[in-house]
Amino acid sequence: QVQLVESGGGLVQAGGSLRVSCAASGVTFNSYAMGWFHQTPGKDREFVAASSPSGTVIYYGDFVKGRFTISRDNAKNTVHLQMNSLKPEDTAVYYCAAGPRVMYMSRGDVEYWGQGTQVTVSS
Repeated sequence: QVQLVESGGGLVQAGGSLRVSCAASGVTFNSYAMGWFHQTPGKDREFVAASSPSGTVIYYGDFVKGRFTISRDNAKNTVHLQMNSLKPEDTAVYYCAAGPRVMYMSRGDVEYWGQGTQVTVSS
């Protein structure tokens, strides 16, 4: 049984930083692209970042603009999203995702989803 479990969400002031993490189990972690999406009520889930299985190929959503960094630790089956210079509009539920191809993850090519973790940025 595949499980992606996010952690690290919370409340932060605008301009602050937060790191969310995802622990994977039941999957051959180093064979999957891993990524992050976020979603606010009434809107579609939006691509944030993705990493190839080796971590050498990385994509970011256009809105990130150098503020976020995705990283993965294949020895620990974890993927992280470091978020800096947070803005109130970054407030959303952040979802961890696993998929077969990093280049298509931004288009929603995802096999497994986590349950999400709430990130709230206050102004």
